[in-house]
Amino acid sequence: RVITTLTKEALPILRYRTRDITKVTTAPCGCGRTHLRILRVTGRNDDMLIIRGVNVYPSQVEAVLVGLPNIAPHYQLVVERQGRLDHVTVETEAQSGVDPAAYDGIARQVAHQIKSMLGITADVIVKRPGEIPRSQGKAVRVRDLRPKGV
Repeated sequence: RVITTLTKEALPILRYRTRDITKVTTAPCGCGRTHLRILRVTGRNDDMLIIRGVNVYPSQVEAVLVGLPNIAPHYQLVVERQGRLDHVTVETEAQSGVDPAAYDGIARQVAHQIKSMLGITADVIVKRPGEIPRSQGKAVRVRDLRPKGV
């Protein structure tokens, strides 16, 4: 999407290619404004993964995980090439206090939700709290292990 400011008379027309994924709405704002508005950003083009022909954004996986009980908000997507097909493994953390004996059942529930909501099959590994590496600044949500340039 290319965003241009058209409402400021003294501002030069600049176009910004932000790579943000969003939509424009004509619905009036609650404040009474009737101009076109940009809705909430739902992802970025450069974050998009193509898994077996399905476009998947890490933010979509995060939305699935946030809606499930016993899951902490820390995850990574590991993308690998298996034969000629791309495969994704979702590594997520259980909330503290969850019995490790329940991890397999939680993993099955997460895999089912990802399949039904996003249309992809993913392996899911539930890890203990704190096992997914934390980074300074922007979180590393995707580890792409596919060969480059192939």
